Amino acid sequence: MSDQWSVLVVDDEPPIRAELRYLLEQDERIGRVDEAGGATQAVEKILGSRPDVLFLDIQMPGTSGIKLAETLSNLKTPPVVVFVTAFAEYAATAFELDAVDYVLKPVETKRLEKALDKVAAVMSVRAPAPVAERVMRLSVERGGKRAFIPVSDIVYIEAKADYSGVITAAGSYLVNESISSLERRLAPQGFMRVHRSFLVNLDDVHDVEVSRSGLMELKVERVDASVPVSRRRASEVKARLGLA
Repeated sequence: MSDQWSVLVVDDEPPIRAELRYLLEQDERIGRVDEAGGATQAVEKILGSRPDVLFLDIQMPGTSGIKLAETLSNLKTPPVVVFVTAFAEYAATAFELDAVDYVLKPVETKRLEKALDKVAAVMSVRAPAPVAERVMRLSVERGGKRAFIPVSDIVYIEAKADYSGVITAAGSYLVNESISSLERRLAPQGFMRVHRSFLVNLDDVHDVEVSRSGLMELKVERVDASVPVSRRRASEVKARLGLA
């Protein structure tokens, strides 16, 4: 399974599909987003492209979203289903079908984020646990010269397009590797993605500050710097640091 999820939005109203698609594409966990205007088209796309997540309207002409979800439950690995509807009375039926959430229209950004957090919990259980290969040294570049530095020397890493900037007490280096790739490789050694653009060695965090606007920043040892934490990752960061 890729780092990002493929999503299929199923709704018979194009403006609603477009709005939900826009909101989903703002979340870094979402990769490809496709659309279907009804159950028949949805089945074709589900069997063809195997989306990870289905955002499914309940009341549609022809086959309802409830009926479609019942049919999909026969698949070996059905997509994770989030019902999106204007009618609250179907909630009990939806959860009987193992839907991870039930979101009422009009969809608000914060409510959608909560639904995606629930999707993430299911995805983490479905994903096979990788065999972690412990990375001892990292190949870096500085001043046009290549070198190898111990992973334990790294305080934090910052995304720079397809590259990454590695920050140590001895200075900054460039790595020809994306931050998502480094996240996968370094997670077993205590590194955590705290923001779309930042990966932090949690052993270096010595203080946490929260601004008046509610944004969290991590103060890191060995370098005089603060690393921002995205709102979506704040609760997970607190839990990892023993603050929750």
